[in-house]
Amino acid sequence: MENADQLKEYREKRHFDRTSELGGTTRQGDSGSNSSPRFVIQKHQARNLHYDFRLEIDGVLKSWAVPKGPSTNPGVKRLAMMVEDHPLDYVDFEGTIPEHEYGAGTVMVWDTGHFRNLKDKPFAEAIHDGQLEVWLEGKKLQGGYALVRMGDIVDHRWLLVKMRDEDADAQRDPEASQPESALTGRTLEEIAAEASHAE
Repeated sequence: MENADQLKEYREKRHFDRTSELGGTTRQGDSGSNSSPRFVIQKHQARNLHYDFRLEIDGVLKSWAVPKGPSTNPGVKRLAMMVEDHPLDYVDFEGTIPEHEYGAGTVMVWDTGHFRNLKDKPFAEAIHDGQLEVWLEGKKLQGGYALVRMGDIVDHRWLLVKMRDEDADAQRDPEASQPESALTGRTLEEIAAEASHAE
């Protein structure tokens, strides 16, 4: 059974007769026992370039906007602003959101894969408590990442930090060395150009 309320804010911000974004549905899920939940990191050239970090949790994509993108250096803490839940089918979304629409700009699937919960508590409880720890198995990013809320439960500011493990690398800069789409190999510019030709 769907829980439409989870995507209420997402749908209210968008006009689906104008944008190629997906209306999507939720699906009934648990709080972290899913054997192979998906994650996606989307590179989004909106008013400002940023990355959207999304985890499949409880039938939706829990989402954080990361202005400087994820790092593989455990010594680097990235601001991650929690935003509205997105539908699961958004995990494969690439394209251009039209001008004057919410989030207008070009979206690329920069990295994607599966993840698992590193904590004993369910994801919903971890989000409530303000600390998630996940293990990513992506095409570009692997290993442990922690999301830690900076304030109380109503604070949308979190920090995204690479955990100290065998995949940590203080010298690596995946944003610069691997700028292309993990799905199609296209650049943001190529995705935008294809969208303009299709109009």
